[in-house]
Order: sequence, then structure tokens, then C-alpha cells
Amino acid sequence: MKAILVRDTGGPEVMKLETVPDPKPGPGQVVVKVEAAGVNPVDTYIRAGISYRKPDMPWTPGYDAGGVVKAVGSGVKSYKPGDRVYTARTVSGAYAELVLCEEHQVHRLSDKLTFAQGASIGVPYGAAHRSLYGRAKGVRGETVLVHGASGGVGTAAVQLARAGGFTVIGTAGTDEGLALVLKEGAHHALNHREPDYEKKIAELSGGRGVNVILEMLANVNLRRDLDLLAPRGRVVVIGSRGAIEIDPRATMTKDSAILGMSLMNSSAEELSEIYGDLVKGFDAGTLRPIVGRKFPLTEAPKAHAAVMEPGARGKIVLIP
Repeated sequence: MKAILVRDTGGPEVMKLETVPDPKPGPGQVVVKVEAAGVNPVDTYIRAGISYRKPDMPWTPGYDAGGVVKAVGSGVKSYKPGDRVYTARTVSGAYAELVLCEEHQVHRLSDKLTFAQGASIGVPYGAAHRSLYGRAKGVRGETVLVHGASGGVGTAAVQLARAGGFTVIGTAGTDEGLALVLKEGAHHALNHREPDYEKKIAELSGGRGVNVILEMLANVNLRRDLDLLAPRGRVVVIGSRGAIEIDPRATMTKDSAILGMSLMNSSAEELSEIYGDLVKGFDAGTLRPIVGRKFPLTEAPKAHAAVMEPGARGKIVLIP
């Protein structure tokens, strides 16, 4: 089969398409024929060597894929060849024609979703769900601000929050992004490039502030986020690309909290609960992954460059 291999860390150019042996399922394992593979910022951090995760080389990137079960190992009871599935984590890496997974890393793909949408579930919806419910402990009726709401995790968070009965404010940096945020369920959409957007958030919350902020770029926004919180408000840091200086007293005056979130810290049991809870939303149509751009697998380096650019609209996927 064809697969992207990284033999040493570096820029996008270190990813090369090579021919490798087809994976064979062992006990409790599943091989999936990949129809689409999801591209996430975390993939770029690992490839560049700036992530805490240091995989053995050569390494194939990718956690998320949508496809069809090709083969199963002994003891697998939940899936059979031909089943439509998506992956959330893998053994061998999703940037390939075939991917090896443990059974618990594979989930049923709703007939209402395409394979590209299936490749847009694992990290984005897992991160959004764990941030809103697992870390922030959000409850119906609260106000949620989603910073960077037009990207893969952002659109997932907007949909989850709206379906969960929250008042949702989303930010984006382009007119197209703002339109997408509103379409996906936000009650209000604000341009975070405008100098006075924080004042508008205060106005929209009636001066009380927001209860939860889901933050995709903490190194830019965290200092201001603390001022936007209501008493006992929570900021969940989903993404950050550098350092920032804050005044800790800003947390004291409101009993507020800054919570880190990495989906990689989730146990298998947590992930089972998260993806199990998402099923009803996909089947009902309240959750619908947004595919922004598609690249052929041969253009994985271009996809890695694109996923780090501002103005994201939905998830970037690779097509083998």
C-alpha cells in the first residue's frame, strides 16, 4: 500500500509517499480501508518535533480516518468487513491507504455522513466534547464563547454547545468564517480581528461575562479571556502556539479557572463515553462535521501548511 512516512522531524517536506507492506490485524485489531484521512494541527506539531509525543521513526501521521473495514483479527465482535467506520486514534497512522487500529479505536459511521465527514470526527469532536463537558463541566443555560469557531474543533464545539442548550458566541476572522459560525448554530458571531470585539461580548452577556471560553489560540487571547469571564467562569485551553504573560490576580477576583485540555490524556473508557455520546447527534443531524478542503494524499505537505494558516473553515482531509 501507499502511505506517508516521516523518517526525521522537520518541515512539511519531510513527509514522503512510500510503498509499505499492508497491515495485518492481530487479535482484537481492525484494518480499515481509508477513504479519507483527517489533518489536525497536532499532526504538524509531532512532525516538526515540538510535541511531547515522540513517535518511533519512520512514522505515519494521522489519528482520524473515514473508511470501510477490510479485515478483522480474532476476538473482534463489533465489526466485520464492509462496515462503514471512522477512527479516533490508530496503531499505524491514518495518512495511508490502509490503517491498523485496535477495536476500541474504531466507531460506527452514520449512514448520514460521508467518509470525509467521518475523517473529521475523531480529534475535533473528541476535543470539543471533552473541553465543554469533561473539563469545563458546562451545563445547559450557560453562555459559551468559542474562540476560533470556524475551524474543525470550533465548528464541532459550536454544534455541541447549541445542541446542549447553551447560549453560543463564536469568533472568526473572515466574513466567510462568521457566516459559517452562524450557520452551524452560534447565536452570535464576532470578528476577533476587530479592536472592540471584547466590548461586544460584554454587551451580549448583559455585562455579566461568559461562563465558559473554549480557547484555540491561548498565546494570543488568554489575557483578555480572563477579563471576559463571569464569576466562577472557566477557560479551557485547547490550542496554543507560544507563551503569554498573564496577571494571576485576574483569576482571583472572579474565582475563575484556566483548564488545560489534551485529548491524548483521555483514557480508553473516557473516549468510549465521548464517542458513544456523539452517536445520537450524528444520527439526528444536530452534529454534522464540516469539511473545508480536500487534498490528495500526495499533497500531504500542502495540507500541513494549510492547516496552520488563519481563516480556517472546517476540517482539512486527505484523499488516498
